[in-house]
Amino acid sequence: MKILILGAGQVGSTVAESLVGEANDITIVDTDVEKLRQLQDRLDLRTLAGNASHPSVLQQAGIEDADMLLAVTQSDEVNMVACKLAASLYNTPTKIARIRATDYLEHPEIFSKENFCVDFSICPEQILTDYICKLVEFPEALQVLEFANGLVSLVAVRVYKGDPLVGNALRNLRAHMPQQIDARVAAIFRQDRPIIPEGDTIIEADDEIFFIAATKNIRTVLKELRQKDKPAKRVMIVGGGNIGRRLARSLEHKYQVKLIEYNKKVCTQLASELSNTLVLNGDGTDEKLLASEHTADVDVFCALTNDDENNIMSSLLAKKGGARKVISLINRSAYVGLVQGGQIDIALSPAHVTIGSLLAYVRQGDVAVVHSLRRGAAEALELVVHGDAQSSKIVGRRIDEIDLPKGATIGAIVRDQQVIMGHHDRVIKADDHVIVFVINKKMIGKIEKLFQVGLGFF
Repeated sequence: MKILILGAGQVGSTVAESLVGEANDITIVDTDVEKLRQLQDRLDLRTLAGNASHPSVLQQAGIEDADMLLAVTQSDEVNMVACKLAASLYNTPTKIARIRATDYLEHPEIFSKENFCVDFSICPEQILTDYICKLVEFPEALQVLEFANGLVSLVAVRVYKGDPLVGNALRNLRAHMPQQIDARVAAIFRQDRPIIPEGDTIIEADDEIFFIAATKNIRTVLKELRQKDKPAKRVMIVGGGNIGRRLARSLEHKYQVKLIEYNKKVCTQLASELSNTLVLNGDGTDEKLLASEHTADVDVFCALTNDDENNIMSSLLAKKGGARKVISLINRSAYVGLVQGGQIDIALSPAHVTIGSLLAYVRQGDVAVVHSLRRGAAEALELVVHGDAQSSKIVGRRIDEIDLPKGATIGAIVRDQQVIMGHHDRVIKADDHVIVFVINKKMIGKIEKLFQVGLGFF
């Protein structure tokens, strides 16, 4: 696939890095020559310096025969104009724009074919806000990802010494569940190395376990995997920017929310916008301020400023001060792996959280949802099955008869709004939504081919 990416920021560069190794022809456009040089040194792609909303620049970048345009610059207006030009002048098949302004998102007619011709819009800030809300709702989880319009969830948890299943085989998980509840372990990571889950696999302390279950059953399954933490009540947010503001608005009617912001003018604005949040003017790295605001009583602490170092420092101080769970927003991908799992419970890379929304449009076949896992090393996909027993390698076959690549696991099937766990004897039918966990994204191409329909099917 020939893909033109506009914007070499965190989102654009992460998408390029993810797609360039999958036989895609990538060109990336930005005004920052240094960013482009660094990308070209690392990745096998083409770069072009220029304004992404200028027709001449788009033409130089190869828009005429591009299959997809990803407009993810920092400017909503540039992204929309680029999509309009791609449609009007070059008839580009798929046009995706990053849109940050709520004013635009509240008027979806702006993106129609009669206006700016945006086929799909993504708002990284809202995606990240929704992601953090799930982590607050399930404070014992490292990740909570939804499939099939929320019917199924994939949850990552770390198990500790003393948790119910530590030292036991995976087959005991089902035996301990109430009769009507089913779940499946999709993968285990032990010391950052993947383990293919089998019935006799023994769970060890500090294992990171990905399990899949019907969303309504998540809490029950978590109780079996871990000594269930008490629900969160108090949330503290540092940073009143786009994400901090959105998160406070989302949480303030369910939780006790405090928000710390350094800029006094921004504080005044936040106080007028938020109806049930205590807004404090101060420095999130001020240990005395955190102590005076009773960090020890905080269930979830979220450091969401635009400064990675400040986020890391305030999170460490909050953890030292007794906060139960700390989440730190970190833009530099290299930092994420360094800090997560130590004093900082969860280090969030905005680009890695967002990328799944883009990958769903790029993957071959009918892919409904993609989630990037473990900082882009693994993926979970929701694929829609088509064809019949003659044209498909999937339809009419039991899961244990399907030639899945080693390390790929079918976690669940959704059929007519019913969630069916992906046990070995389940038979796949046409129109099923199948959730596949892939521990190494190099396998994605094989998975896509496996789910594609033969040419003879009409």
